[in-house]
Amino acid sequence: MKRIWTFLAEGFEEVEALTVVDILKRAKFEVTMVSISEDLFVTSSHNVVVKADKKISELESELPDVIFLPGGMPGTLNLGNHESLKDIILKAVEQEKIMAAVCAAPSVYGQMGLLKGRKATCYPGFEDKLLGAEYQAEQVVVDGTFVTSQGMGTCIPLGLKLVELLSSEETALQVKNSIRYF
Repeated sequence: MKRIWTFLAEGFEEVEALTVVDILKRAKFEVTMVSISEDLFVTSSHNVVVKADKKISELESELPDVIFLPGGMPGTLNLGNHESLKDIILKAVEQEKIMAAVCAAPSVYGQMGLLKGRKATCYPGFEDKLLGAEYQAEQVVVDGTFVTSQGMGTCIPLGLKLVELLSSEETALQVKNSIRYF
């Protein structure tokens, strides 16, 4: 079974996180929402409290198939400043795991130097944080193992693209039809 870790930091964008989580769960993947703090309850940028499944300190050493970073402010900054998360990201990149991010969160990968020479997208205004990347004004951009997306309104296409990459176009189409997305 394909596994995904979705990292939640104080100030994350709740719709971005939960839309992608929902779509991946509908495709029958194992999705774990991970708090980067020592509290399972994480407050979003719009003051919605979400209970994570695990704390980052409780993660097993075997990495999942996908690392997913939702955007939001100051959530993105909190993700980018978390040393243990950056270590996980570097190990996942070494193991060629799928690295997904949306909105401002692709800047975490960009500022770590991981997008150099790659095509990527992000929320408008964060292009300069995609250090060395070739910005693409598209909803979802896939370059190698990196999958980036622009914002809350592009999270259904992002989730469906991840389903396609992890399973098949057919499975992605089944999920798309089940949620009545046209």
